[in-house]
Amino acid sequence: MKKRLSRKKRRPGKEAPRAKSLGALLDHLQGGGRYSFAAGEALKALGVSSIALRSALWRLAHSRRVASPRRGFYVIVPPEHRAVGCPSPEWFIDDLMAYLGRPYYVGLLTAAALHGAAHQAPQEFQVVTDRRLPTIRIGRARIRFVKNARVATTPTVRVNTPTGQMRVSIPEATAIDLVRYPEHAGFLSNVATILRELVERIDGRELLRVATADGETAYAQRLGYLLDLVGRSTVAEPLAEWIAARAPRVTPLTPGLPITGMPRNLRWRLAVNDQVEADEGMA
Repeated sequence: MKKRLSRKKRRPGKEAPRAKSLGALLDHLQGGGRYSFAAGEALKALGVSSIALRSALWRLAHSRRVASPRRGFYVIVPPEHRAVGCPSPEWFIDDLMAYLGRPYYVGLLTAAALHGAAHQAPQEFQVVTDRRLPTIRIGRARIRFVKNARVATTPTVRVNTPTGQMRVSIPEATAIDLVRYPEHAGFLSNVATILRELVERIDGRELLRVATADGETAYAQRLGYLLDLVGRSTVAEPLAEWIAARAPRVTPLTPGLPITGMPRNLRWRLAVNDQVEADEGMA
């Protein structure tokens, strides 16, 4: 598991050297493979007043050479991305979260797509962090933040990006998050559809390890039911043994819907109070 990230705000990347102009500074950063910077970093490198820097940044933003997803944080926009306003969030998400001082991982539908399970291209770039943050709309991209207090202990992998790397939840943790936050994943029928492909990357024992570390049996019960539904009972078997040993109380498949009179699934101790249908086209 990854260590907890520092919550102290810090500048992304190495500190920029002195430069004669903001344009020259951007050229230098790009030459070193960097595509983001903090306003404070530019202020120090240029040795100008805050007013002069704001004016220079405004001019470059107006010409679409830079974009700002958060106050004080800027993304350098290469010529090939200026028509859409900004490169994809994967270019700068790691630096942005370091600037904000928040632990994070790319998760849910975005992580599933990165692991090769995408029924359709995600409409937003989903990031899990430990605090509620407002959605970012920049260029044609939308970055949605989802709060999870356990973000720092969720197992992740480092995935290469055009500018470096970013943290992405492993397939097993992604699967649990999809049932944890169905409202951010197109609800359970879409989750089941995604699981048809994501399960190819899921190891049953690793899934059990992630589920036991999480400790929330209700999510494991729902995930196990969905894995059975898409014909992957073998992968779900370690999870089923754990649920049988814990013997949790019956929980609804979909929280908030009535369970009175609903059929029970004994293997997963679920009240099946919702109709879930996976898209057969993903099989």
